[in-house]
Amino acid sequence: MKARIFSGVQPSGNLHIGNYLGALKNWAEIQGNYESIFGIVDLHAITVYQNPEELRAKIRETAALFLAAGIDPKQSSIMVQSSVPEHAELAWMLTCVTPVGWLERMTQYKAKAQEQETVGDGLLQYPVLMAADIMLYQAAIVPVGDDQAQHLELTRDVAQRSIRYMARRSRCLRPTCRPLDRA
Repeated sequence: MKARIFSGVQPSGNLHIGNYLGALKNWAEIQGNYESIFGIVDLHAITVYQNPEELRAKIRETAALFLAAGIDPKQSSIMVQSSVPEHAELAWMLTCVTPVGWLERMTQYKAKAQEQETVGDGLLQYPVLMAADIMLYQAAIVPVGDDQAQHLELTRDVAQRSIRYMARRSRCLRPTCRPLDRA
C-alpha cells in the first residue's frame, strides 16, 4: 500500500511561477508514487474577505491549473475543501482542544496580525484547519513551504492532545446504568 500524500493551494490569488515550481510541478512528478490527494483549500482563503463570485471563479481556475500542470485525476484525487464538510467539522472539534496560547505563538499569525487593523479569528484558527485537513486524510507526507513548517509541528501537537482528550472524555461518557427491564 502506498503512503498517502496531501497538500493544497489556496484559490485566493493568481497562481504564479513560484506555485508551479514549488508545488504543482513537484506534485505532478511524484503523484504516481503515493496515494495523492491535492486540495483547493478555499476555507483557508476566507481568513480574509473574498468576493464570493471571484472565489468561485478562482476555484475553477485553480482546478484547471492543477490539470494543466500535470495532476492526473486517474492517479490523484483533487478536492475542493469546502465541498467536504468534514474539514470544518473536524476543525471545530480540534479548535475545542487547542490552547489559544499555542496559536498565538505561530509566527505567521503574529506577522499577519501586525499588518491588519483588526484580526478575525479565522487567521488565528488557520493552523487548526490545516491540522484538520491533514488528520482527516491521515496523510503520511505533507509537502509545504517553509512558512507552513511551524503549522506541521502544531498539527502533531494538536493530534496528540486531541487523542488524549478524546480518550479521557470517552471514559466519562460510558453508561453506568443498566437498561430498564421490561416485564
